[in-house]
Amino acid sequence: MTAVKRNLRTGRIIVKRPTAAKRWVNVVLLVLLALTIWGFLTIETKGTDLGKATVDTIRYFGIMFGRPAGVDTHFGVSGAGSWGVFTAALRLLLVTLALAFLTTLVGAIIALILGLLAARNLTNTRTSNIIKGFVAVIRAVPTVLWVLIFAIGAGLGAVAAVIGMSFHTVGYLLKAYSESFEELDEGVIDALRASGASWLQIVFQAVLPSSATYLLSWTFIRFEINFAVAVAMGAAAGAGGIGFNLFMAAGYFFDISEIGFITYLILAVALIMELVATQLKKRYHIHD
Repeated sequence: MTAVKRNLRTGRIIVKRPTAAKRWVNVVLLVLLALTIWGFLTIETKGTDLGKATVDTIRYFGIMFGRPAGVDTHFGVSGAGSWGVFTAALRLLLVTLALAFLTTLVGAIIALILGLLAARNLTNTRTSNIIKGFVAVIRAVPTVLWVLIFAIGAGLGAVAAVIGMSFHTVGYLLKAYSESFEELDEGVIDALRASGASWLQIVFQAVLPSSATYLLSWTFIRFEINFAVAVAMGAAAGAGGIGFNLFMAAGYFFDISEIGFITYLILAVALIMELVATQLKKRYHIHD
């Protein structure tokens, strides 16, 4: 479609014809729109009444978030009452947070070491390409697959979950760390090299101090991601924590109120983590 604009300064009318790339983008968008409409019209509902299903979904959401409640026997505290269920759920949340913290800590340490070796301004091109290529493969494999791969040797549980989550954490943080190191002013590094500084002196006196706020920001972002992953791994890998109870409430007990109770707890932790992240950004002047 030809675009017609008027230059406000000269008053001339400017005619811009779409480029070939723009035409192809429009064609692709139209094809995707057509496929989406066709998919909705031809979706197999297996006799499900979509109107009734929509009403039931809204009603279930009302029960989930309007009447949240945990069952004492599901949390292993029979007869303990509401407070006992709440404290048991908090202990399970701490297990999930511990999984997230441990995987973030292990992944961050390994990623920091490899990130220094992968930064092009701190090492040679061949070493950088080898490390980044290897880590790209790690990052391309979903976390749950890494966990299941290690579960073959270690068995389903916290060990496989920690190793698998750490693998993906290394892939994520190494990319973030190395790019942060590569953004450092080359003049600073050259000046230190010219003064006879060793590689370790350059790292500890220039690279890490200049990148500390970015490293902290990326690490905390990954910690938030790992918390969400730890919830999922609690069910998928038998790692325990609140994720396993959520899986049991949804797939075994079919207790919608308990799903809402656990969801509220997870949302509360996510909100607290966001508040902590905001305070860290203010204190250390971190910019995303």
